[in-house]
Amino acid sequence: MSEKCLAVVEINQDLCSRCCVCHSICPFEAINYDAQADKVEIDIQKCQVCGICYSACPAAAIKMAYYDYENLTDYVGRARKKIGSDTLVLMCRGNSPSTCEVEEILAEQGLHIENYIPLRLPCSGRVPSDFIFKTLNSGVKNIVSIQCEDKFCRYKEGTKINTRRLQLSKNVLEQLGFDKDALKLVKFSRKAVYHTEECVGCDKCVFICPYNAIKAEPFSTPSIVYEDCVGCGACALVCPHKAIEVKGYEFDNVLQRYGQAATAMKGQGKAPAVLVFSCQWSEFAALDNPDSVLKGKNAVVLEVPCFKGMDPVHVVNALQCGFDGVMGVVCAADDCKLSEGRDTAERNLGVLKDVLKKMNLLERFELFELSPRCEGEFQSKFNSFYQKIAALPQCVAVKKEAKQKRTK
Repeated sequence: MSEKCLAVVEINQDLCSRCCVCHSICPFEAINYDAQADKVEIDIQKCQVCGICYSACPAAAIKMAYYDYENLTDYVGRARKKIGSDTLVLMCRGNSPSTCEVEEILAEQGLHIENYIPLRLPCSGRVPSDFIFKTLNSGVKNIVSIQCEDKFCRYKEGTKINTRRLQLSKNVLEQLGFDKDALKLVKFSRKAVYHTEECVGCDKCVFICPYNAIKAEPFSTPSIVYEDCVGCGACALVCPHKAIEVKGYEFDNVLQRYGQAATAMKGQGKAPAVLVFSCQWSEFAALDNPDSVLKGKNAVVLEVPCFKGMDPVHVVNALQCGFDGVMGVVCAADDCKLSEGRDTAERNLGVLKDVLKKMNLLERFELFELSPRCEGEFQSKFNSFYQKIAALPQCVAVKKEAKQKRTK
């Protein structure tokens, strides 16, 4: 992490009452009380930007750069006018792919909601009770919160904390005369999807799964222990027949998305064309609001569930199908939300670099370890990589040709 890291989470000491609620609730022990200085301080090196402290602070003394109360409220107001819905669906990043198959998740719970306001958050524990009350008071009639199952919360305690908070909110709302079903809670965790008819029984997934969630069977194809599957995507990477995949990150789905993007970018005659594969935990702004980071750039960002889910095949294929450069963004080892099996991802990276070197493509790929705790760090790395790719001979030639066409 850069020494010039501009922290996205801060405590306003003038507003802080020293109640230490944030200290007691932080799942990562990143908040400490200094009795001698009489200050509550955040250790930004440990902070995972879950937002649980922000949502729990009774004095509103914690400043959060992402998804703060005001921005969340403004978003719902604007989205409600645009979409024309009175139902808000809150989705935890850990259980909702960026492609948002929300209707399917809700249908599995017996909820059939077609028109809704989607709001995707890093963690359900980030949502303050005030936001729930404000939203319902503004005209929204129903709020559905899709939370990770307790044991699969990427922020350890986020689901448990928000479950208790929503139950208390529900009790208050009923006393205030709101419909008892105005606030619904859905527990869901993304798992691997197994197409047994495509499986050849090679058992590669059994050996690669870092959570022992896939078991070999003596006389049949392997079985998935869904109670242990965390949806990291490691199994999907090694399956030669795509018999096992992660919902929202299927190989053909990802292939189609960046293939179409490459065709569109090249059709515009602009250079460079850059693809970014980003772990959903290492960057927030570029994934949830790409225009805020990529505006004016010929680039697209695709999300991966974890470093282990970044398929080296896609990097090579993207460079061959039209992208001038591919940038990977992953969490550092200390920040990894699914740290088991990281060594496998690092070995894959080593093999990828060897392949790219043999193909004379290595200079067109770069991997960065980043964290959303540092404001602007993704932007800085991306701009640097974009300029590097733009300076490559083939990109300079394209820009020169485009300029000549404009002057004719």
